[in-house]
This record gives sequence, C-alpha cells and structure tokens, in this order.
Amino acid sequence: MPSFLAPRTVVALAAAALTAAGSRHLAAQSATASTAYQAAHQRLAYEVYKELIEMNTADSVGSTTAAAEAVAKRFLAAGFAASDVQVLTPRADKGNVVVRYRGRGARKPLLLLAHLDVVQALRSDWSPELDPFKLTERDGWFYGRGTADDKAMAAIFVANLLRLKQERYVPDRDIILALTADEEGGPVNGVRYLLRDHRDLIDAAYAINEGGGGALKDGKPFYHSVQATEKVSANFRLTAANKGGHSSVPRPDNAIYELAEALTRVARYQFPVELNDVTRAFFERTATVEAPDVAAAMRAIVRNPADSGAAALISAQPRFNSMLRTTCVATRLAGGHANNALPQTATANVNCRIVPNKPPEEVRQALVRAIGDTGIEISRAPALDPSAPSPLLPELMTPVERLTREMFGNIPVIPTMSTGATDGRALRSAGIPTYGVSGLFGDPNDARAHGRDERMLVKSFFDGQEFLYRLVKELTSTKPVS
Repeated sequence: MPSFLAPRTVVALAAAALTAAGSRHLAAQSATASTAYQAAHQRLAYEVYKELIEMNTADSVGSTTAAAEAVAKRFLAAGFAASDVQVLTPRADKGNVVVRYRGRGARKPLLLLAHLDVVQALRSDWSPELDPFKLTERDGWFYGRGTADDKAMAAIFVANLLRLKQERYVPDRDIILALTADEEGGPVNGVRYLLRDHRDLIDAAYAINEGGGGALKDGKPFYHSVQATEKVSANFRLTAANKGGHSSVPRPDNAIYELAEALTRVARYQFPVELNDVTRAFFERTATVEAPDVAAAMRAIVRNPADSGAAALISAQPRFNSMLRTTCVATRLAGGHANNALPQTATANVNCRIVPNKPPEEVRQALVRAIGDTGIEISRAPALDPSAPSPLLPELMTPVERLTREMFGNIPVIPTMSTGATDGRALRSAGIPTYGVSGLFGDPNDARAHGRDERMLVKSFFDGQEFLYRLVKELTSTKPVS
C-alpha cells in the first residue's frame, strides 16, 4: 500500500485487506497484517497532527502547554516511565515536553526537535472555507496553521516513537524528543530555557530539526536539502536628527532627506562573498540541477570566492545572493512629528542576516563606511552567540542520501544554510550539531508557512513520516537496518 494515501483512504483499504485475509494462505495473511499495521501507524500520525493543529499555540495569544500535556499523555499511556516524560513550563502558557526513549547507551543520545508554537493566524485573513485552527483535508492537501511549520514534524516524531515502542525496538542510544515553545520569536521559554535550566534532559550527540526538506518541480522530487547552518538576524536603528523648524522655511539639512540618502547607500552596498563548508557544498551540488551558465558560475565561485563575474551572475537570483553573503535591508521607517514642521528626527530599522560566526560589530562598521555620513547615528551591534556550521557527518549524510534515493529517486542531497532562523542556532551555539532534514517535499514557489492558507501535501506528510522513521532507525542502530 502506498505510504502517501490520505488517512481515511488508508484505513478503508486496510480494513478491506483484513476482511479478505481469511480466505488467503499464510503468506498473504502476513502481508495483509503488515499492511494493516502501516495503516494504523499512519492513522496515529494523522490523529496527532489533527490534535496539534486544532490547539491554538500562536506565539502571541495561544498556549503550548495544552499541546505539551496532550503529547505527554500519549507517551504515558504507551507505557513510558513518568520520569522519562516531562512537561516543563517556565511560564503557564509556555509548555515544553521532553521524552526519553531508552536505548542501550552505546552512544550519546540522538535529539529529535520540533516546536509547538506557531505564528498567529486570523480567521478573516484565510479563505472563507478554511479555519486556520482546524485541520482540513482537501484536494490532496492538509490545511491549517502549523501544517508546514512545524507541527508536521512534531506529529511525525510522536507517532514514530510510539511505533518503535509498539515494535519493542531497542536502539543502541537513547532517543530524546523535545517539543518546544517560543521558536517563533517569543521570549526564551523553549530551547534556550531547556539549554539553560535542563541541559541534561536534551544533551545529545546531534539533533534532527526543521529547516531542511525536499523541493518539487512539476510535482516531482527535484532535490532534498539538509540544513546544517543558518544566518543570524540582527537589527540596526539608523537615526538622523537636527533642530527642525517651520515647514515654511525649509533647511538643506532635512532629517528625512539625510536618512533617505543613507538608506539609498545601504541599498547599493553589497557585502563580500563569504562561503563556509556548508555553502560551498550547497553551490557544488546545486550546480548539478541548474542551467549551464548558472552551474558554471557556481562551480567558479567555489573555486574562487573573489570571482566577481561569477558572483554577479549568481547574485541576480535573490535566493542565491542570500547564500553568498551577509545581507542588510531596510524594513521600517518613521520621521517627523507634524505636517507643518521640519522633522527633528527620522529613523529606520535595517535588518541584517549575518553569515555564521561573523561579529555583528563588523557588519555595523561596514554600514558606517557604506553610509559615509557622521550625522547618521547607527545603534550598537547586538551581542550574539557564535554558531558554527555543523559538520557534514558521514554518519548522518550517508543514510540520508541512500534513503533519499530509495524513496524519491536519483536526486541530489544538498547541504544548505537557512537565511531565516530556527532553534538550531541555539543548539549549535551550545555545542550540539543540528541538521534540518525531514523528507517533507513541497513546491518552493508555494511556501505558505506564516501566511494565508498554510498547507502540506497529504502525500508529503506520509512520505516524510516514513522517511524519518527509517532515518531514526538508521541513526540508532549499530548495524545497518534492513
């Protein structure tokens, strides 16, 4: 039975298979039982997914505590010791759940990480037939807030660990599941809280997290990405100020004009190319699926990051430009205090996405030089923890590549640097290498996380479930899993 069928279809087919099994020989009965088990496993994943989607865990107005408690209840009912299922609530509405699946202890644990909080969604912003906090299945899609970011991985991890428990699987290392709060920009009540106050509960050799996944092109798998590093976000406030005056007597040193000129210089400034092991591997492997001219430029930039021609060609595509270098962009603007007065102050926020391990003060100084106006004040650089790229471990990359070929065809596995942010940065800063890998495929031109009508392909959800099930067994078995 294909692993991507919708839950109601899977259950119906499984039931029919079981009814027919009585008239078949022993081998057929065994095959039917196996199919029925797979259907039950998928049904469980769907039920957990639905339960989580239909809890409002929005970072601003919702609560992750009920979701954490619901997950804990499932593990306790499955026979996990109470000491291995902990709900941790640094604040009443900021619940986290940490589950430990005991293994033989031959190696340091594997951490499975997903976040329970989501970005707020207003019912009025979504299509009339869709409620963001109801899981709706329609036309081969699951709709709902968090279907992509990040309750799919949370539900899959829960269902897969319960499946392993039912199978009485004994891993060679402990498997830790952490479902957390505050990934979507809230206070430090999630991963950072766990690292600070409960490091022993989540300490691991490395972690599997969101941030990676597969791309579809014309509905077919195109490549599979593994996130192994990410940029760091930093905001700088630019301020122009003077004594102002009456608007009937304009002055040449208008604060708004001065700020506008400074922002124009920021827009024209381009940071130098700065590659690391992950982005070099990204361009090397992406070259295998790009147009010949872009592919040649990617190979050239890996050989020589100072190749200005190659950099210019690659930079023409914003998604590749952001992989090459630090970027800064104006995101907010304010100025003046009255319609008939010269502005005394004009301010702008410039958001920078900084390549790993680059000091924010270096970025600030680059902005100072680019603007070249001592009358523009630029706020201090924030203090940020360093977050080195995670090494591309053969222990992880080899099974990811093999399982990708087996399940999705002969497509490249591409290490990548996220230009956005995940909790992986906090783990890396704490010395826990972290990898975004999921087996969840989607169209990169139809990304709806954080937006209207967020959705996940039904097929992708169940394919990702099977991929992560196999991968976790690979990573927790001394001997290869058949």
